[in-house]
Amino acid sequence: MSDVPHSEPRISVIIVNYNVRDLLESCLHSVESALDAVPGEILVVDNASDDGSADMVRQKFPGAVLIESDSNLGFARANNLALARARGAYLLLLNPDTLVQEDTLQTMLSFFEAHPATGMAGCKILTPAGTLEPACRRSFPSPWVAFTKLTGLSTLFKRSRLFARYNLTYLDEDATYEVDAISGSFMLLRREVYTRIGGLDESYFMYGEDLDWCYRVQKAGWRIHYVHTTKIVHYGGESTRRSSIDAQAVFYQAMELFVQKNLHPPAPLALLITAGIRLRLLLSRSAPLLRRVAPVAADGLLAVLALAVAELAKNGMLFHFPARAYPTMYVAMTASILIGLLSAGAYTHRDNALLRSMAGTLASFLFLSSLTYFFKDYAFSRFVVLLASAIAGVLITARRAVETILLPQRRTSVITGRPTLLVGLNEQALSILDRLRQFDSSIYRIVGIIDVTNRHLGEKFHGVPVVGSVENIAKVIPERGITDVIFAPDVLAYADILSIITRTKGHPVQYRVVPKSMEFIVGKSGVDQLSSVPLIDVDYNLLRLRNRAAKRALDMAVALAGLIPFAPFVFLLSAPRPELRCSFRRFLRALPAVLSGRMSLVGLPEGMSALRSGVYLGKPGITGLIQLRHPDELHEEERIKLAIQYARNHSVFLDVEILIRSLLICLAGSRGPA
Repeated sequence: MSDVPHSEPRISVIIVNYNVRDLLESCLHSVESALDAVPGEILVVDNASDDGSADMVRQKFPGAVLIESDSNLGFARANNLALARARGAYLLLLNPDTLVQEDTLQTMLSFFEAHPATGMAGCKILTPAGTLEPACRRSFPSPWVAFTKLTGLSTLFKRSRLFARYNLTYLDEDATYEVDAISGSFMLLRREVYTRIGGLDESYFMYGEDLDWCYRVQKAGWRIHYVHTTKIVHYGGESTRRSSIDAQAVFYQAMELFVQKNLHPPAPLALLITAGIRLRLLLSRSAPLLRRVAPVAADGLLAVLALAVAELAKNGMLFHFPARAYPTMYVAMTASILIGLLSAGAYTHRDNALLRSMAGTLASFLFLSSLTYFFKDYAFSRFVVLLASAIAGVLITARRAVETILLPQRRTSVITGRPTLLVGLNEQALSILDRLRQFDSSIYRIVGIIDVTNRHLGEKFHGVPVVGSVENIAKVIPERGITDVIFAPDVLAYADILSIITRTKGHPVQYRVVPKSMEFIVGKSGVDQLSSVPLIDVDYNLLRLRNRAAKRALDMAVALAGLIPFAPFVFLLSAPRPELRCSFRRFLRALPAVLSGRMSLVGLPEGMSALRSGVYLGKPGITGLIQLRHPDELHEEERIKLAIQYARNHSVFLDVEILIRSLLICLAGSRGPA
């Protein structure tokens, strides 16, 4: 970093940080490189981070001025602390989750020298995907601009000068021009501008203060420019993700404050804008609820469609029955199916979604079958209702099957286990992590660790990453599709555990506590023993005669379906290359063995013994649970555990699911297992 002894810095770079230590370190390295050509100083304000950010700055950037706050002051107050201590002729507010180019500061200062009327400027800001960040060039939210933004017209008509004025998306991003406002992630201004208008308005906690500052700069007679000749990368939103702040609420409150403070619209218009802002906030808040209601609505529409198809099949036309019958028919049948699905847990449990939907629709079918005999006035529609309920059962189950295939992150079957968070990072928590790995992995799949603080965020312990803190667990749960949260002993007080449960009550999550004895996991649905899975004296599904018969029937049906059209070619095919574990040629060559009973469609890898400690684990299979888990990289003990897991949880539906996943891998051209 260039510096002239006993001289004032030309530029002061101010960075406000909250729990983004790793990003801050990268940002500071990039700033130091940019300051090689420009005399300057760095000021870092740490907003009470608990991830070790302040220690990192002290150790790795001793030349930076570190200002530590005891609490999270917000963006405006924290920047004002540094602005009061900055000595540069130019002042740059920079987000910690950014990377600047080596020429960025020099290019921007050269622009100011060539444009003396410019009081503030921002550069081109890119997202990590390489696209332009819309907020780096904006208009003030006048009543019309605010209306187009709140209604989504600005997004719908991005190239329209009339509708797209908020983010100026109709302008060329590779040109430099005057704008109303720039992004707070990179705001460079002259010291004389700051001296005249003062710092950021501390009425804004986060969001809006940059827009407000730009408005005051323009009112003071200075120009604001978007400069395209240099750029930075902005990762965006990391600080809010790692906090408990309701970012949506803060953003819309800031917009409302800006309108009330600066625009002073007439009372009716102000009321309309305020109503629009609060409606937009309500819609944003309602998104999780809408996501939960959407499956119910989809099933209801399928039930209505099934009734229409059934009537068309029987009568050859729609609306053949008396008009009085339709409200009762549609409402009664749809309600019956939805109640059946709800009772079966199809909307409240992610595991066994196909079985639950089948059970729910079957229950409603039986109910409707009996109901039609008690209402003689509707005898003319009895066949249609029964046929419709059967069609609805097929459609609803098929919808869930397609969703399971297309959205594998929602699957919590034996293949993947339930996505689980472990809360705690002490010695006991890590011991629990090891024991959970020895436990039946069809139950818990630990996707991340929640620590008390953010100090170890991103680090891995026993191969599992720290994905958040107690403060932001409510954001981690929906982002990662978590179904279970396990609290390790001696990590949190019960009051804190109850607080977490309260904050995340809108999500379908099971909370479990490990007592100090660490022998079991306690949850409202029961107790799970944290012991290794025994190999004998266990009631395995694969041992049951009906399951083995169903498995054999599936094998024969698929083998015959494949051999009938391709039988002449099966024995002419050369052996598939060994590195291609998944290929159509391998599948066809194995079908005769499947038909004869020497192999199964789904089973053990070739060469693995079917017997272990007297327990039958199945036949060799073309594919299987082990084959989907990189078998060459698994230890023998892990292979045995997966084989036991499959045998214990076997069903025809599981075989079909494994076959579908294997097929998708083949279609994707994978040269190894999923």
